[in-house]
Amino acid sequence: MNTNLIRVGIIGSGGIAGMHAAAYKTIPGVEIAAVADAIPGKAAEFVERHGLSGTLAYDDYRELLQLDLDGVSICTPNSAHRQPTVDSLQAGKHVLLEKPMSVTLDEGLDMVRASRRSGRMLTIGFQPRYDPNMKLIQDIVRSGKLGKVYYVETGGGRRRGMPGGTFIRKELAGAGAMADIGCYSLDLALNALDYPKPLTVSASTFNHFGRNPIYHPEADRFDVEDFGTALIRFEGDLTLHFKISWAMHLDSLGTTNFLGTDAGLKITPFGQGNWSGVWDGKVGSIQMFHDFMGGQTMTQVPLVEHAIDLFREKVRDFVDAIREGRGAPIPGEQILIQQAIIDGVLRSAEQRAEVSVSVPDFAGGPAEEQG
Repeated sequence: MNTNLIRVGIIGSGGIAGMHAAAYKTIPGVEIAAVADAIPGKAAEFVERHGLSGTLAYDDYRELLQLDLDGVSICTPNSAHRQPTVDSLQAGKHVLLEKPMSVTLDEGLDMVRASRRSGRMLTIGFQPRYDPNMKLIQDIVRSGKLGKVYYVETGGGRRRGMPGGTFIRKELAGAGAMADIGCYSLDLALNALDYPKPLTVSASTFNHFGRNPIYHPEADRFDVEDFGTALIRFEGDLTLHFKISWAMHLDSLGTTNFLGTDAGLKITPFGQGNWSGVWDGKVGSIQMFHDFMGGQTMTQVPLVEHAIDLFREKVRDFVDAIREGRGAPIPGEQILIQQAIIDGVLRSAEQRAEVSVSVPDFAGGPAEEQG
């Protein structure tokens, strides 16, 4: 690896790929060497539109992987995450994979195994982690100030914020709101709790808005959920209530709450309007409820004021991890636990019954043997 120059490729040239390209362009010592997209001519158009002088364009990502690259951003539709990720890792490239990690648990497992066998990093793109206030929440929960945390409520709700295109087709996205924005809500709670092991899930999902042409122009193609809710049980007598919405007749599904034996934490999302109310960006407020001198009180936790570009930070951290030879900033092994939960949510909703959740034994453990 050239320690002075980090060469990267981008696989997939949709909207999110443009954000990766913009971020890479701001980081000193990074060269976007190539872009690939399966749609003929789309990568070349992307290169021209984003002013990527000298960047090669391919219609087949496997040609991109033949180049001398340090890392690759995978920006394909959800259903096309697994193969280019596995192929990139096997080709010796570090991978920054956009969320959600995969469509199925087995696909996520394949990617983690490929990372371990290749010795290359697989990191998942959860930019809200780079908000200092998300780190503050993590520090509070892990500090023990709440006592034993026994119940968590997380999620969020857009009143009317349904995407279209690849997001609403199960064959491409795998799931709807649960995976698209629900993954952020789960990461907020589970990362603060150091990703406990899930045991069971009981869930329900609906798509009353997406399937109605009054509310969505692509109703005839809409076959994922626009609303979902789940009760998840974890080891250690912990229960999590998860809920998420792309569309509903309500302005909010409320706050994220951690209930502990010594104190409770209430976290309000940032922003207002139809597309707000979810955990894909900043924090609105943090309050701690506890007793003091025999009385009940509430402490307003001061927020960290900042102007950090969270998306750029996740890309920069990926580049820095390559340069420094350190592990994945947001390891695939960790997010695999979240994939197991989402897999359980979808199975439970389909079966209309509680289901068991199985997380591979090696998740978070030592690397597998080469072979």
